[in-house]
Amino acid sequence: MRQDEKRIVVKVGTSTLTHESGAPNLRRMNHLARILSDLHGMGHEVILVFSGAIAVGTSRLGLPERPGELRMKQAAAAVGQCQMMHIFDQSFSEYSQSAAQILLTGEDVEDQGRREHLKGTFSALLEMGVIPVVNENDSVSSAEIETGRHKVLGDNDTLSAIVAKLCRADLLILLSDIDGLYDADPKSNPEAKLLHQVAALTPEILEMAGGAGTWRGTGGMATKLSAARIAMEAGCDMVIANGARMEDLYGIVEGQAIGTRFLAAGS
Repeated sequence: MRQDEKRIVVKVGTSTLTHESGAPNLRRMNHLARILSDLHGMGHEVILVFSGAIAVGTSRLGLPERPGELRMKQAAAAVGQCQMMHIFDQSFSEYSQSAAQILLTGEDVEDQGRREHLKGTFSALLEMGVIPVVNENDSVSSAEIETGRHKVLGDNDTLSAIVAKLCRADLLILLSDIDGLYDADPKSNPEAKLLHQVAALTPEILEMAGGAGTWRGTGGMATKLSAARIAMEAGCDMVIANGARMEDLYGIVEGQAIGTRFLAAGS
């Protein structure tokens, strides 16, 4: 790759990819596929990590609410994963872009042998111009959806950071329903200021993390700061930005002051 070309991991949250009902947001999924295909056409290597399988499966199955029982959550995830990957494959194909599905469990990144095979798979796909589309394998792994147990991935923010580290990415972008990290809660404090750049995860920065987001997702600012720590220590910049403005991906890749950018260690 040329110096201005980057290896980019883009993680998109549940609230960005689904409607309030849990049904997939087709407009945003197609828009995302178009922009990622365009970034690939510009010479960048792109990996997509997404959330939303349980929410979409819950909607597809006509369930009144997100299941509480683990086996039902995993069943909903299996249905939702199938539907979302089908939509992504159709959308990428519309822009003549090949995509590949990769489903991960904690053991895949913990075990050295499996981790090396995984790195090889990512490397081969990127060499062939394919966009890997990644999610945690919720139908067999309970790391995210069952709490109180040993977690390796834990949530898809962390998963995306582990993928960025594994693939030696230059940039990790987390698209969510927030503009970035604020110095106070913007919902309750109109004077809250958006931080455009964070060079170190100080105690003051960590204290700014709030709770989880909507019923459809599990992540909050705390998980994003955990992801930032992994990325920064791996030499990868990370940006938190609002997924409602997909076009901002171009400016983020160019280094514009959009969202909150966490600077890689030593940069």
